[in-house]
Amino acid sequence: MSKHRLSRKGRYTALATTGVAVVAAAGVAAQTSMAASAWPAQKTYMGRAFDACTAPSLTAMKAWKKDAYYGGVAVYIGGRNRGCAQPNLTRPWVKSVDTLGWRVIPLYVGAQPPCQKSGNKERFTAATAASVGASNANDAVAKASALGMKAGSPVYLNMEPYDIADKACNDATLTYVRSFTKTLRAKTYRAGLYGFSSSSAKAIATAKDRTDLPGNLWYALWNGQETTTKDWPWDPKLYTDHSRGHQYKANSKETRGGYTINVDRNAWDAPVAIVG
Repeated sequence: MSKHRLSRKGRYTALATTGVAVVAAAGVAAQTSMAASAWPAQKTYMGRAFDACTAPSLTAMKAWKKDAYYGGVAVYIGGRNRGCAQPNLTRPWVKSVDTLGWRVIPLYVGAQPPCQKSGNKERFTAATAASVGASNANDAVAKASALGMKAGSPVYLNMEPYDIADKACNDATLTYVRSFTKTLRAKTYRAGLYGFSSSSAKAIATAKDRTDLPGNLWYALWNGQETTTKDWPWDPKLYTDHSRGHQYKANSKETRGGYTINVDRNAWDAPVAIVG
């Protein structure tokens, strides 16, 4: 079992399926989800996307683009808890794949909750949640910018499963996420969160206080259903303005154009990087 983020161990839980809908054909549209006129127009991708532990070689990306099954690719731009080395992930690589027509989705594996049961290099506590969130966000912006992902791009904070019933832990996590989000926005980057429908994404979607929560939610619900709508587990009014991603299948070993990559599959209707 490949290691994509912190660890795959313990991530496979029983996840309910609630419906089926196929996402629209791949396309890109400019959206303005932020009110401030200074914000660049949102670049939205709608279609299939994959994420892999290590960004594939440019040759593999060219071959997979010709295959045309996927149009988006998520890459791990940084964070002390990032699980894999990224020898291919450079500014020229990002520019090249963007020129090929790929839509790039930046992921940042930041600090993790104090109650999380996984080995990781960086955790926050209730006392440090706000400061670590701000520090992680500043680093995420620096990493995104160094890769040529311009202001107006999203950064999706990778939050692995934790016990959201542990109130102290959940409160600390929300403090961290809010600080990360607020700091990103201050630097004109859009905030998103990747998490599990049974835990970390659920904590964001069901929080009563919506202040400084990410504007985009990428939920892991491994039900095999390629949709961002019919199986949406929460208030249907949330995250409706091209703000959802759904990771619907994990560890899919696929060969396209002669290149085999172990990927997670995603249905996508949300912001992607503005590359320049």
